[in-house]
Amino acid sequence: MSTEHPSPTEPGSPASASTDEAPATRSTGPGSGSGSGSGSGSGSGSGSGKDPLRGSRTSGIWSATVALIVVLILLAVFILQNTQRVEVSYFGWTGQAPLSATLLIAAAGGALLVASAGALRILQLRRRVKKDRKRR
Repeated sequence: MSTEHPSPTEPGSPASASTDEAPATRSTGPGSGSGSGSGSGSGSGSGSGKDPLRGSRTSGIWSATVALIVVLILLAVFILQNTQRVEVSYFGWTGQAPLSATLLIAAAGGALLVASAGALRILQLRRRVKKDRKRR
């Protein structure tokens, strides 16, 4: 009993490395007490001494893929539920199209306008930074 009590508080002890709860305890330990012995916690295979459950590029891509799949499923539901035809007029052109298609085209056009304005602003800032670096 007395050997089990120190193991959750001491991240480098062998008893904490063999339990299933050790990664959760160790990941919160250095963050909450960074001044108390974080240098001695290099022990059991974490490598860089950082949080072993930290995000990586692969986990970010995986999360983005899952989010994209969810958005595509929601988009498919939207398209399937809005199939009624509506009349569309644009710069003299008049026609009929499904409601979902007209809304998606309008949203894509708005996103394109926002993205182009953002890209132009980024280019403007990059030119300003480049110009300021040349002055130095």
